[in-house]
Amino acid sequence: MTSPFTAPSRECPCGSGAAYDVCCRPLHDGAPAETAEALMRSRYSAYAVGHLDYVFRTWHPRTRPADLTPTPGTTWVGLEVLRTAEGGPSDDVGEVEFRAWFRTPDGEHVLHETSRFERRRGRWVYVDGDVVR
Repeated sequence: MTSPFTAPSRECPCGSGAAYDVCCRPLHDGAPAETAEALMRSRYSAYAVGHLDYVFRTWHPRTRPADLTPTPGTTWVGLEVLRTAEGGPSDDVGEVEFRAWFRTPDGEHVLHETSRFERRRGRWVYVDGDVVR
């Protein structure tokens, strides 16, 4: 199946307002994220467009699950970054708090999480997160 976000005129699912081809797609294709927030946004976009190989590659090996099979019928529909702490171009650790909206066959949901990131071998990776209830 071809993703609707592959056309250059399509807005990036991460909510930046930029086109996917100049926003998250370069990261999906191998460019490094400059900040923890950029990595978090690109990971959200990867879920939205079905690039789970990218999600796997950007997850710290010590904490990533063995299987990232998506839940059937899940559609990611929106992202809001609430807060960042550190995670800049010269930092080695960072946090990003966000809300991500999604739909499943049983309705609409929101994931509210504070995620932790660290720089590993010069590249940002997702370490883990705490779900905010």
